Amino acid sequence: MVPLALKWPLASMSFLLSSLLTLLAVSAPSWCQNSDSTSPKASNGSPFPWNKMRLPEYVIPAHYDLMIHANLSTLTFWGTTEIEVTASQPTSAIILHSYNLQISKATLRKGAGQGPSEEPLRVLEYPPHEQVALLALEPLLVGLPYTVVIDYAGNLSETFHGFYKSTYRTKKGEVRVLASTQFEPIAARMAFPCFDEPAFKASFSIKIRREPRHVAISNMPLVKSVTIAKGLIEDHFDVTVKMSTYLVAFIISDFESVSKMTKSGVKVSVYAVPDKINQADYALDAAVTLLEFYEDYFSIPYPLPKQDLAAIPDFESGAMENWGLTTYRESALLFDVEKSSASSKLGITMTVSHELAHQKNHSFKALNDLWLNEGFAKFMEFVSVSVTHPELKVEDYFFGKCFNAMEVDALNSSHPVSTPVENPAQIREMFDEVSYEKGACILNMLREYLSADTFKSGIVQYLQKYSYKNTRNEDLWNSMASICLADGAQTTEGFCFRSQHSSSSSHWRQETVDVKAMMNTWTLQKGFPLITITVRGRNVHMKQEHYMKGSNSAPETGYLWHVPLTFITSKSDSVQRFLLKTKTDVLILPEAVEWIKFNVGMNGYYIVHYEDDGWDSLTGLLKTTHTAISSNDRASLINNAFQLVSIGKLSIEKALDLTLYLKHETEIMPVFQGLDELIPMYKLMEKRDMIEVETQFKAFLIRLLRSLIDRQSWTDDGSVSERMLRSQLLLLACVRKYQPCVQRAEGYFRKWKESNGNMSLPIDVTLAVFAVGAQNTDGWDFLLSKYQSSLSSTEKSQIEFALCVSQNKEKLQWLLDQSFKGDIIKTQEFPHILTLIGRNPVGYPLAWQFLRENWNKLVQKFELGSSAIAQMVMGTTNQFSTRTQLAEVKGFFHSLEENGSQLRCVQQTIETIEENIRWMDKNFDKIRMWLQHGKPELL
Repeated sequence: MVPLALKWPLASMSFLLSSLLTLLAVSAPSWCQNSDSTSPKASNGSPFPWNKMRLPEYVIPAHYDLMIHANLSTLTFWGTTEIEVTASQPTSAIILHSYNLQISKATLRKGAGQGPSEEPLRVLEYPPHEQVALLALEPLLVGLPYTVVIDYAGNLSETFHGFYKSTYRTKKGEVRVLASTQFEPIAARMAFPCFDEPAFKASFSIKIRREPRHVAISNMPLVKSVTIAKGLIEDHFDVTVKMSTYLVAFIISDFESVSKMTKSGVKVSVYAVPDKINQADYALDAAVTLLEFYEDYFSIPYPLPKQDLAAIPDFESGAMENWGLTTYRESALLFDVEKSSASSKLGITMTVSHELAHQKNHSFKALNDLWLNEGFAKFMEFVSVSVTHPELKVEDYFFGKCFNAMEVDALNSSHPVSTPVENPAQIREMFDEVSYEKGACILNMLREYLSADTFKSGIVQYLQKYSYKNTRNEDLWNSMASICLADGAQTTEGFCFRSQHSSSSSHWRQETVDVKAMMNTWTLQKGFPLITITVRGRNVHMKQEHYMKGSNSAPETGYLWHVPLTFITSKSDSVQRFLLKTKTDVLILPEAVEWIKFNVGMNGYYIVHYEDDGWDSLTGLLKTTHTAISSNDRASLINNAFQLVSIGKLSIEKALDLTLYLKHETEIMPVFQGLDELIPMYKLMEKRDMIEVETQFKAFLIRLLRSLIDRQSWTDDGSVSERMLRSQLLLLACVRKYQPCVQRAEGYFRKWKESNGNMSLPIDVTLAVFAVGAQNTDGWDFLLSKYQSSLSSTEKSQIEFALCVSQNKEKLQWLLDQSFKGDIIKTQEFPHILTLIGRNPVGYPLAWQFLRENWNKLVQKFELGSSAIAQMVMGTTNQFSTRTQLAEVKGFFHSLEENGSQLRCVQQTIETIEENIRWMDKNFDKIRMWLQHGKPELL
């Protein structure tokens, strides 16, 4: 699954839009034991025979027969679930999940399939754990197959989870209803009673009843359709492979589709609402190309006869990897050739790649191993798209993902990528930057460490060995360790030995590669290391420590990592390597150097501090010959410098001095990284009434980039990265009221408005044009009218952003009210709109007030612990930097108790505000002095 906040585009680079307004368990969780010996009470007052959040492991499902009949007029559904189970110990209670379903009847048959007799089962419900107990008259016999039959009914969910209602409006204004599913992580129980944990894998036979005017699709191809009654058809789908309940999917709609075949004969189809099916071709071509790539890369045939991709009008996250039927937000799948942006093309390609990568990796067992599932798919986005779509140059953007993860991972409230989880909110919270982005970054680091060939061989061996099986993270590490390059390496007891004199690019200055021991340091510990480098002549002294933001008195964790260091020097651009496994070590260079740069290409998940004159040497290099190191290395220097300011290792003046070289920069990632560090500074000032310094700092930023801004053409020419850079620079310039930009944008908007929105604007400048046009009432109202009729996701997103940059409080309040209501603006857009207004210097008090006043409704709609809730909490509060604001935030969330006070995102935002206060107290006066004493005048 791709949470929207993490979805490309503007996932690693969403900082700009916002700022302008801006696999191992530590201790395996117990499945069958609990210290709480009290017996819970079922909803009817009877004792409930199970008191754990997790299901018992002694009743195992093997196969489900599902029949679902949804009524899209009454928004209800009913169904029958038949589950073939076996018991590994005698028990008269079958415990499974059910949530908001009305069970009318439950029976038990001996044997699988149709048996001669059924005995009734007593049904007890325990809503706090979303569980039901089916009580048999006699205990189930060990090893004998039984079939549980359950009749039930429910209402289509009004949320974005379970079996839920979605709507869209046709070109003629007719509202049409469809029903779709979103079961990850724990919402299959909202559609049918089931064993709703990923370790309980089973096969599924699905039947869907529908009206003739609708079409039904599911994980597997349609086998046959049977007319049940007049106006009622039952579709029978083929039996699935063995899989977890969260991967089950079905949709009842009036979608249309386009299809193509892969070289190996897999039918790939894209489904969308009829008015937008003409926007499906790009994703279809990309899906075919990517599926063929994965079959070749993994040396494993795609296991299903078809792969559907469906664009759902109402969808909370970015996409979902249901096996054989991946589902997407429309903006993550549909590409309008005339209006979609370059970043949209990049985003669609990456998202499709992510979900198709999942089709090869559905083997994780425990919820605490989620990171490998999602981190692997995130990593494979870059591996695959760099080959299939080289023009997108996705490899340049990878390290931005790591910086995103480090922002969260530097907080004390972070967590190891492999973390035990128990309750539903904790499970949902695992879908965060640490699981996705950090997971991808440490896998990339491992690939760099072992070599691409060894890593690939290990992945292939792992997938071939564990397909359809429950696995743990060490299974992957063992597969990696058993693969050695054919350069004289040998394997002994899980270790890979290499010659000290190997010419292989993967050679590290260690004899032994212990993959499991190395990766344990990255998966079982939160955070990441700070590497401090001190050069003494030819001697390079290295020290590692846990990088953590917070007060200077933060406790020493004592964590150590196995850190694969890489470096280049002024004397050699050949990458040198050293594996640091101890707290300190020393390496000896062949000769003295003027400068040394560690973490080449930002392939390692760590940051670096250069003591003595190390930073001065690198700043001088950037000032005189910045192209001597790669654009990724330049961007990582910018990032690392400001991270070191946060913990007092580097002065703010030195970090700002380093950014002055950006006046000569032309590459997208260093520019974006510079903006990512500099824009949040004035965003903090906007919320503290520091207008004089805030204005000076904004003027400095425009002066710094003015040459690059002035060179931007108002066209759609150039590569994808050049176009994305142009779009963001012109937006920055116009929002910061750089007059040459504003005047040109006003001219474009006037002509576009006079044409009633029919004039074709250059796609790359549209965002800037709309942002300027929305600053007056007539322009804002006209944009809203165009928003309502637009069929382009990119255009709607651009208009949405522009509406949120308004300085009119009444307009901003209207946006909050209407996007939450969902009639004019879909509710799926609300978290983004709330965050945009939360970044608006005029709107942020409105956003914070709306969040507090509507918290219970928000949790009901988006679910406690979801990425959407986290986005809203952080988006409305994490730029606060006063003690009054901190007290407000603490007071509100503390008052919520079980309804939100323990959320990780709440802990993160409180830590972030505390850090903002410390940062401003320490650095604001220094910034003011730096601005006033002429450093920016050097520009």
